[in-house]
Amino acid sequence: MNMQIRQDSKPEVRTSRRISNLRTGLEGLGQLGKDLDELDHLLAQLALVAGKHSAKTVERLRKDVAEFEPTITVLGQVKSGKTTLVNAMAGWADLLPSDVNPWTSVVTSLHLKPASRPSETGASFQFMTEDNWDRLLNQGGRIGEMASRAGAESELAKIGKQIEKVRAKAQKRLGKKFDLLLGETHNYGYFDKNLLERYIVLGDDFGEEDSEQGRFADILSSADLTLNCDTVPVPLCLRDTPGVNDTFMMREQVTIQALRSSKICVVVLSAGQALTSVDMGLIRLISNLKSRNVLIFVNRIDELPDPANQVPEIEASIRQTLHNKQGPEDAEILFGSAYWANKALSGDIEGMPDVASKALFDWAEIALDQQHGQMQPHEMVWELSGMGHLYRALSERVIEEQGQQLLQKTSNAALTVATSELAAGMVQIGAKDGSSANLSTYDALKAFRGISAFHQQAFAEELEATIAEYHTRADRAHAKFIDRALRSLLTHLESYGKEIVWDYDPVGLRMLLRTAYSAFGAKVRGQAQARFEAAMTDVAMLYANTYGHAVEGIQMAPPALPDLPAPIALGQTIALDFNDGWWISWWNRIRGFNAFSKRFQNLIARETEDFMAQSKGIQTDQVRDMATTCLREFFEEHDVIMQDISAAPQSAEIEKLFQGGEEGQKRAQLEALTMQFDTLLKDRSVAEGGISP
Repeated sequence: MNMQIRQDSKPEVRTSRRISNLRTGLEGLGQLGKDLDELDHLLAQLALVAGKHSAKTVERLRKDVAEFEPTITVLGQVKSGKTTLVNAMAGWADLLPSDVNPWTSVVTSLHLKPASRPSETGASFQFMTEDNWDRLLNQGGRIGEMASRAGAESELAKIGKQIEKVRAKAQKRLGKKFDLLLGETHNYGYFDKNLLERYIVLGDDFGEEDSEQGRFADILSSADLTLNCDTVPVPLCLRDTPGVNDTFMMREQVTIQALRSSKICVVVLSAGQALTSVDMGLIRLISNLKSRNVLIFVNRIDELPDPANQVPEIEASIRQTLHNKQGPEDAEILFGSAYWANKALSGDIEGMPDVASKALFDWAEIALDQQHGQMQPHEMVWELSGMGHLYRALSERVIEEQGQQLLQKTSNAALTVATSELAAGMVQIGAKDGSSANLSTYDALKAFRGISAFHQQAFAEELEATIAEYHTRADRAHAKFIDRALRSLLTHLESYGKEIVWDYDPVGLRMLLRTAYSAFGAKVRGQAQARFEAAMTDVAMLYANTYGHAVEGIQMAPPALPDLPAPIALGQTIALDFNDGWWISWWNRIRGFNAFSKRFQNLIARETEDFMAQSKGIQTDQVRDMATTCLREFFEEHDVIMQDISAAPQSAEIEKLFQGGEEGQKRAQLEALTMQFDTLLKDRSVAEGGISP
């Protein structure tokens, strides 16, 4: 279903007072945006003078630049101020509803488009599928699965009743449309408050039956909103995830999926209750990301009675907890207030409650200095909110993790195309003095495709062997963990019986699997580097043997393997992460030590089966696809180049053709573009070198 309602409404960043420091912290992204614009301009010029086949490669490179959109995933439990922070980051105080407590498993992605590259405003809402709903009804989600395995029928029955209640409410609201909507997508050419409340805000159970609020929220899967934002200098995607404290743990699963496609995450904690027991689930998830890619934003310092003294204490507590729970100890911790930021955006700083005003003045005493003295009051509030520090930290990571990689990869590919086009113009001239063609065009292309097939097949076999080795190591770690846990259980039963509930931390299993995955990733990266360099050397030698000195100017670089995906699935909740509720119920139901140990072994083996399958299957499939795609695209690029070189004109007056006229102008443009691409690489210090044949 595709619904286009109207196109006239265009949400923009808005504030009643112009905040001059709204872009503070985004300066680095501003330079990246200029570099990307320059790169796209150069690529457009290259496409005009490239050969027929190479022009397609250049257009693909332009598409990569146009689609560059770093994703920042925001995590946190309900009531941490997560959505309020996302609104502040987008520069629109009341963009997403934040004054309600929605129950959905909806990931809401805000696609922010810079003024230099405006886009049509719109919204897209994806509904749950039949499989999603059946899984909830039949298994009760993740907690239902665990309760079922444990034999906690009473707990499972409660979950079933809750899900049936949600289903009944959705069916009452939607009637016959309920079944028709499953798996559908609703698209709009606009969005406003009413539309968002209809889709992503949970309706009141006790409200009017014909109320539109929350009409679709119970069966929605995801929401994507596109809007123009004058603040951001490059496209950004802010992904607002549901709170993690969810009965069915649906939110944990959609959060894991969101993290898989994002390199940077912001964990939002509430200053008044930083790192509660619920936040331990967040620590498990982020512990599998690089520390550099995790930012912890301690929100709601506006609610602290003494922020100047409490903030250091809170940070020390968080650091200790991260250390104790094997979290990312080096993660950067920032403090601020999304509430203050949105007050500054709306120009309503005078309307704060006394607690927030007092905290603001107390925080200003240590956070502001003389250089801030010339600011307007609402600009000072924006500075104190911590948004500038958050922007700066995010900008640095976007540039390091994604921006530089894109500039390097695209500029190197463009250089290869440009220099090969110059070589195409030299091949036939060189042939006159007998110094170029040692192989015929047919034989050269045949030899190239043989090289391509050999290296791709060899790399695939190397990866399969490494994946099999990782599977063996992971299975060994899994078996050892179950054996150790079982011995610990039996020792506990012999010492204390069932009077004291046994507790066993599964962090050991996660650490073993994380270490195994880290070793696997390092080996894949080493194999990729060796294979990519060997492939590049063989292609370079083929160029030289086929075209002689005419191709000496071609600049080549091996493919660049992106960072491998983090093992996010290892943060998934398993039975041993609980010590209450259905776990205690299971504990109390078992009779006899032997039956206890056998059922426990079966429970843990089955409970860890899912994230073992994700770690061994989904995770390694992603790595395999990423690595093989890099090599395949390298060969596809040079296949195109060889076709263009082979298609060089055969005219008897070829010297004249290349000395003046249209071909001469084309050659001059290619030489100028080669210099410009080379300068772009060197100026931004992103070139990693290569070889020339």
